Amino acid sequence: MMNEELHNALNEQMNFEFYSSQVYLSMAAYLSGESLDGFANFFIVQAEEERFHAMKIYQFLNNRGKRATIQGMPTPRNDYKSVLEVYEEGYKHELEVTERFYHLSDLALNEREHATIQFLKWFIDEQVEEEAMFDAIIQKLKRIDKDSNAFFMLEAEFAQRKFTPPAE
Repeated sequence: MMNEELHNALNEQMNFEFYSSQVYLSMAAYLSGESLDGFANFFIVQAEEERFHAMKIYQFLNNRGKRATIQGMPTPRNDYKSVLEVYEEGYKHELEVTERFYHLSDLALNEREHATIQFLKWFIDEQVEEEAMFDAIIQKLKRIDKDSNAFFMLEAEFAQRKFTPPAE
């Protein structure tokens, strides 16, 4: 049976995932304002993924007979200096998300809450992919100049990105 501490921590993470969606939407808005719509699309898709993650936790709580509690969230940052800075901040955010899922996993392990341990494994695997993706993009952006063809090719690639919920 899930204890109150784990229940509250999952609720907190669910709300942080909703906040993450807002963070990525604010990044998309900045990039759109800079007429970098392909890069903006990348973060719109990220925002959709984060909302999906929040709803996954929401459903898990409901399935376990626990109440999901929606809370307010802080205003995300809305201004950046460059595309590179946006991705670096996104990467830092993903590192924080990973740490939060590690903490949740530790709580679940300490409580021997096996259903939650299994549930959180998906998120930890997802975080490995998210961190690797952001790191790779940052490395590419550092190698290319904003005025180069490579920059525009990368933006065009991101313009094609779509959110597809993973199969269960």
